[in-house]
Amino acid sequence: MDLVRHLRYFTVVAEELHFGNAAIRLGMAQPPLSQRIKRLEEELGVRLFDRSARQVRLTEAGRLLLGEAREIVARVDRLHELARQGEGTVLKVGLPPDLAAAAIAALVAGFRETNPAVRLAPAEIWTADQVTALAEGTIDVGLVRHPVAAPGLRFGQVLAQPQGVLLAEGDPLAGVGEVHLADLAGRELLMPPQEGEPGLYAEMLSECRRHGYVPVQVHEGAGLGLVLAGAAVAFGPKVELPGLVWRPLLGSPITCRVSTAWRQAVAAPIDELVDDFSAVAVRTLKESAGMTDEGAVSVRRISRRPGMLA
Repeated sequence: MDLVRHLRYFTVVAEELHFGNAAIRLGMAQPPLSQRIKRLEEELGVRLFDRSARQVRLTEAGRLLLGEAREIVARVDRLHELARQGEGTVLKVGLPPDLAAAAIAALVAGFRETNPAVRLAPAEIWTADQVTALAEGTIDVGLVRHPVAAPGLRFGQVLAQPQGVLLAEGDPLAGVGEVHLADLAGRELLMPPQEGEPGLYAEMLSECRRHGYVPVQVHEGAGLGLVLAGAAVAFGPKVELPGLVWRPLLGSPITCRVSTAWRQAVAAPIDELVDDFSAVAVRTLKESAGMTDEGAVSVRRISRRPGMLA
C-alpha cells in the first residue's frame, strides 16, 4: 500500500467530512476513495471515521492522526519539489499499463526528438490513478481512456481504436472471419481492472450485453495468460502473438478512446512541454497504433442474434 497517497486521501476526506465532495476534489470516483480509506483503516488497525447515512465524523483516532498526516504529506511534497529542482526539467507522464511496448517506445523517442534537454519520466498507471496523480501533481500529463469524469482537468484530442477479440488459437472461433459479440456466449472475459478503468469497464460490458454477450465470469488484469490458456477471451487492437488469434468484431461495437489529460493550471515551462507531448502522442498513436480521430471510425449497425458457434 502507498501509505503517503492513502494519507493524502484521508486528509481530504477529513477536511470535507463528505466522501462525495472529497472524491470530486481529488478528481476520482467515490467508491474507490471509500475503498482506499477502508484499506488505510485496516493497515493502521483503527477506525478513522464514524459513518452514518447523514454525516461523516472523525473518530478520536482520526483526529489524532490528521495533524501528523498533513505534516507527512507536506514533507513528501517538499522532497519531491527539491528532487525536481536538482535534476533539471523533467516531464512526468502517466501511461496505461497495457499500452503496447512499441507505442511507449515511439512516444518516448518522438518526445526526445523535439525536447532533447528534457527528461521524460513515464509511469505505468491506470486512468483512475492517473486522474488522482494529476490532481496531486505527481504526474504532469497522462494518457487516459474515456469515458472519464475528472473535474479540474483538460483533455487533448480524442483518438479512437476499434477493438477486436483475442482468442486462444484452439478456440472454434479462431477460424471465423468476423466474430459477432453474441458468438462469445459461454466464454469468460479478461478486462482491465474496474477500479483502474471504471469508465471503460462499464462501457465495454454495456456493449457486450447490448449485443447478446454476457460473460460467464469477468477477470481483471493486464496480462494475456488466461487467454493463452483458453480460459478467457479479451478485447484489444490487432496483435500477433504465438498461441493467440485476433479476429475483428462484426460492426466494430467496441472502441477504445484515449486522449492526453493535464491540470487546468500548469506553470511554465511544463505547460509548453505538455502541449508538445500531446502533439507527439496524437501523431505517434496514429502512426504506431493505427488510431484515428474520434468520429472518423465507421460503425456498422448489426442486429442482435444468438451465438452461432457458442
